[in-house]
Amino acid sequence: MVKAHGPPKIVEKRPDFPFIVVSPQCPADAWWRPYELITLLDEIQGKYRVDPDRVYLTGLSMGGFGTWELASQYPQRFAAIAPICGGGNPAQARRLKDLPIWVFHGDADSVVPVARSDEMVEALKKAGADVKYTRYEGINHDSWTKTYANEELYEWLLSHKRGGKKTAAAAETK
Repeated sequence: MVKAHGPPKIVEKRPDFPFIVVSPQCPADAWWRPYELITLLDEIQGKYRVDPDRVYLTGLSMGGFGTWELASQYPQRFAAIAPICGGGNPAQARRLKDLPIWVFHGDADSVVPVARSDEMVEALKKAGADVKYTRYEGINHDSWTKTYANEELYEWLLSHKRGGKKTAAAAETK
């Protein structure tokens, strides 16, 4: 099911996609717990050549909620995050304030109210974060198709390294 949307779908069509993509499918009637996903990440990093300073996190809908939760529990593990049509806990914004974040949500979302992303973005700004926010006008819940089709997202992700370091390619464009 997870191959129907986002990066797993893109990988099928683009063998040159510059990421190792890990997209676990959450069991029916369950929610991922952050420690389960970090255990999976540890396993992947132990098994494959993964630059630990260039691990990015994104998810859509329930995965958007998971992106917020996992990043707030383990902010030091990620170079940047891109939650899509999800929501998080605004009280944890301070834990995320130094992490590059680009939030996406449709303003006509009837499944996850756009207010969930609005609240997180506002809390991040209050915490001093430099957060990007793309709020799609007239888009319902499927804000991921437009987001994951946007090459700028991948360039933005790749421009970040863990610890706030910009990559050489990002420095050249400035």
